[in-house]
Amino acid sequence: MTAAPATLADYRAALTAPGAAVPVLASAVGRFPIAMLSLATLLYIQQVSGSFAVAGLVSAGTMIGVAAGSVTQGRLMDRLGPTRPLLVIIALFVVAVCALVAAVETGQPVPVLVVLATFSGLVHPALEGASRSLWSVLVPPGPARAAALSYEAISLEAFFILGPATAAFLVTAPWPGLGLAVAASAMTLGATGFALSRPARRTAPIPTTGRSTLLGPLARPGMRTVALAALGFGLVVGSVEVGVPAVTAAAGSPAMGGVLLSAWSVTSVLAGVLYGMRPWPRPLHLRMPVLLAVFGVLVAAMALSGPTASLPVLVVTMLVAGALITPLVTGQSLAVDITAPPGTATEAFGWVITAATLGIATGQSSAGVVVEAYGPTVAFLTGGAAGVVLAAVLWLRRATLLPGPVGQPAVAA
Repeated sequence: MTAAPATLADYRAALTAPGAAVPVLASAVGRFPIAMLSLATLLYIQQVSGSFAVAGLVSAGTMIGVAAGSVTQGRLMDRLGPTRPLLVIIALFVVAVCALVAAVETGQPVPVLVVLATFSGLVHPALEGASRSLWSVLVPPGPARAAALSYEAISLEAFFILGPATAAFLVTAPWPGLGLAVAASAMTLGATGFALSRPARRTAPIPTTGRSTLLGPLARPGMRTVALAALGFGLVVGSVEVGVPAVTAAAGSPAMGGVLLSAWSVTSVLAGVLYGMRPWPRPLHLRMPVLLAVFGVLVAAMALSGPTASLPVLVVTMLVAGALITPLVTGQSLAVDITAPPGTATEAFGWVITAATLGIATGQSSAGVVVEAYGPTVAFLTGGAAGVVLAAVLWLRRATLLPGPVGQPAVAA
């Protein structure tokens, strides 16, 4: 598949397509707290309990819940349309967050907090997949849809910049749970507006082809390739999210870690817009393994900061590596269009989110062990190496990303 470059006119055509205004605005409001919610929860519980260990356990429960819930919710939305499942999920999400806040304020045991956090993650509205799949209804295939999917990746990166900063600011309020309340309210308001928008209400389920299986779209070889790409991406990102704060702490500037991670996202957004206008390699089945391999090599190059933690070297190598984040995420979205069976787009993107979430969690945990044993520079090397290994697997499976006949996804290597 050779993707046509997306121009600014394509972005404008996608965002101003008939019926797009309300779901685009609502999804922006609902997705803004995506990176804010977990951090706000962690900071809230740490402020109340005084323990980062407790806060970390609760945060891990939320991540596990999100990873499991995104696929289940996606399958329901594909079968029933987005409106009815989202409205039920939103109601459960409100109940779950209120229960978690009540448990924190009344000093409930840690296992209770973890269970409630896991449930809140499970019913975390899967607005990312629903928003992404709605573009197949709003705009026809071609440059405009490619621009729309690129917008999804770029906007998420922007939310990853603004969300954590907002959470860190709100935790200083008289009540430390204000950040969680604001994040949950924005997510509820945005998801409700999206679910009730006319395009979402008019989206009819598309009959799936073939026999339904437990794995759903992941039964397709091409979808497994996309999930592996998301897993490799998550492994690399997770190592950076642990290694960078470790380097800045060793250099005597612990707060600089958060600043650098935000700058990483800024670079990703800017580079993503430019890259979308002239992507390389142009064929998607070649682009995904090449970009992941280069991303892994550039993250491994962050080890050049050395054991003395040279911040200038880290900044330069990190910002260069960050330029590939949005192109990688956009490529995964485009690949879902090719590989997912008809009528399973939301669930398919849920599998991508799950794979990336598990990759980030695994990358963070393994990088933490490596940092403790050998130092942060080795964490960059191991994270980059994991990306290169997964890129090699993608290269061997690249034929599964080739489109089949018109209207049919790739089904075999």
